[in-house]
Amino acid sequence: MPPESRAPMRHAGMRERNLAVLLGVIAANQPVTRARLATLTGFTKTTVSNLIAVLAEAGLVHDGDMLHEGDRGRPGIGVSVNGAGAAGLGLEVNVGYLAAAVLDLGRRVRYRLLVAADNRNRDPAEIAVALARLAGQAVDSAAEQGLPVIGATVALPGLIDRSGMFRAPNFPWDDVPAEAFTDLGLSGLKLPTRAENEANLAALGELWFGAGRADLGDFVHVSGEIGIGAGVVLDGRVFQGAHGYAGELGHLQVDPDGESCPCGARGCLERIAGRDAVLHAAGLGDMLAEHALTGPMEPLSALTALLDSGDPAATEAVRRAGDALGRALSDVVKVIDPDTIVLGGIFSTIAPWILRSVEEALRAGGLYGQVPTVVVSSLGEHAAVLGAAGQIIEHLYADPALLLR
Repeated sequence: MPPESRAPMRHAGMRERNLAVLLGVIAANQPVTRARLATLTGFTKTTVSNLIAVLAEAGLVHDGDMLHEGDRGRPGIGVSVNGAGAAGLGLEVNVGYLAAAVLDLGRRVRYRLLVAADNRNRDPAEIAVALARLAGQAVDSAAEQGLPVIGATVALPGLIDRSGMFRAPNFPWDDVPAEAFTDLGLSGLKLPTRAENEANLAALGELWFGAGRADLGDFVHVSGEIGIGAGVVLDGRVFQGAHGYAGELGHLQVDPDGESCPCGARGCLERIAGRDAVLHAAGLGDMLAEHALTGPMEPLSALTALLDSGDPAATEAVRRAGDALGRALSDVVKVIDPDTIVLGGIFSTIAPWILRSVEEALRAGGLYGQVPTVVVSSLGEHAAVLGAAGQIIEHLYADPALLLR
């Protein structure tokens, strides 16, 4: 055992841990009295009162009405999380749009905006300016609601390696430092900001805010956009791999004789099941250029209208996409054995038409009849930006003393 592991915990370190424990217990049981908190945490009543005073000074909790807990005993003052005590900002760069969201400490969405943009044809510096402008609008809206934004996370649609380099096959750039998109000072903001992979943040968004989050177990969240990413959540944590490259589902080969892919390979999944590939196969390719600056939803609305009418080309395009996606996922299942597959992004929009072919391909490729449950995300294209904002809030719950330093 190294000497540092035998050293007694610093008093400040113990207090920080206790603050996190108490804030989490308050959030899970609010409103709750100090006496009940002492029972739930095992802390003395004096310790609970002292810690609540610290949390209240930081604006994270507040006292409410008198509560009667149980049939006996005196009533006590109920303590709750102060939803307006802090907020997290989520930002997202995608090929066809920019997005922003603000979550308060109560994990409620207080601002959300998606702005269509043809980012594939923009310089990274130009995207960074537009993103900073969007961040400024979000922070201004939060301020009008009395919410102090304490940090931001940017979701990027590509690989971010351990050195911080961003690589995205669907953009015509060479390697770009991920920090090129985190300079919110371009809009005069001074916020600690980090960048993360979009698919991983979408998985966290599903974990924290999805309708079925309590029953997902170990799961794979599939982000279906122009590219296809997968966020792998094991034991409640995102698995990123040795170099940060885990989850590149869209670049699994499903057709050795298929089209070439910007990644350098042939027959990648996203060349069949990505948004643009499906729209082209459905005969809607012309809409992609037409609506590049008005948003991704118009072409998808046209696709669902064709599917509703039973259009043969659209139906076959989605069936083929679902079959390819299911075959790719069956290989993933063999490796990590998840409880659940969550279909997000465009796959949540076209779920009524794609779900059957995905499940059939999974069953065909399964081992010993072990096939995970397939569910549809309730968050759709908002999963990544909510996960980005939620990451700030989760970090604060894990270390409330961040606001005391």
